[in-house]
Amino acid sequence: MKRERLYNERILYKKTVSMNNKTKASEKLPFIHSDSADHRLNINDYVVENKTATYFVRVKGDSMQGVGIYDKDILVVDKSKQITCGKIIVATLNGEFTIKRLIIKNGRKYLFSEHPKYPTISITNECDFEVFGVVTYTIHKPL
Repeated sequence: MKRERLYNERILYKKTVSMNNKTKASEKLPFIHSDSADHRLNINDYVVENKTATYFVRVKGDSMQGVGIYDKDILVVDKSKQITCGKIIVATLNGEFTIKRLIIKNGRKYLFSEHPKYPTISITNECDFEVFGVVTYTIHKPL
């Protein structure tokens, strides 16, 4: 019984986050808790606060692995969230999209990577820099 329940939970998770599955994100899926599957769950009810300001983006690269954001993960990004120091943001820097932690120190802005092989980037007046939102959730497919 326990093994069957774990298998069903894995299937539920896979249906919920897999982009290859035909299930729409707006459809309600079985929500398993307390040995019962009689409730339905719409994942958007949990990860989307502001429907009109939220979008999804697929990660490319490994610069944020230190906080559990991996290559090919899907991020939930909210354009309406306040952009403050310490937030993980989606931005463009000199025409390239990037996902980094925003650090503001002594009035200067920095983009901090959560991987030791990448340097911290200083945002100067010469940089073409624009923020497109704050990361609110990560959807990660387990190995």
